[in-house]
Amino acid sequence: MQWLQQQLARIRDLNDDPRKIALGIGIGTFVGFFPPLGIKTLLAMGAARLCKGNVVAAAIAVTLHDLLLPIAPFLLAWEFKAGSHLLGRPPAAGIPGGFHHGDLAGWLHAASLVRLETPLLLGGAVVGAPAGIAAYYVARRFLRTTGRPR
Repeated sequence: MQWLQQQLARIRDLNDDPRKIALGIGIGTFVGFFPPLGIKTLLAMGAARLCKGNVVAAAIAVTLHDLLLPIAPFLLAWEFKAGSHLLGRPPAAGIPGGFHHGDLAGWLHAASLVRLETPLLLGGAVVGAPAGIAAYYVARRFLRTTGRPR
């Protein structure tokens, strides 16, 4: 809990326009819903820069998204189902037969990754967009109601 309070204090203390900070938080939250690509922080920071949002706020928001790790399997399943539905195929069609959780070679096979990542990326965007928009408005309100130093 102390770590979360520190992150919120870091956001509150950023010396930037509240709209830019909120935009960075929204972008970071959105990117946080993509499957674990290993480059989410860099993606969030790059997108925040392109959109003229606060880069540090985007990096913090992606990190805060990691608080959802205990429910990540459920979240990824939900994203996978949403993406599969939008692609017009049943979710089970995207998972090659014979996969086992301990079968790392099977999961890392290129064809398997494409069949898994496409619905996950699309589903991550579908789930992440409303979360990012909500995070933007919550952050705007938070930054307006806290006595931010200028």
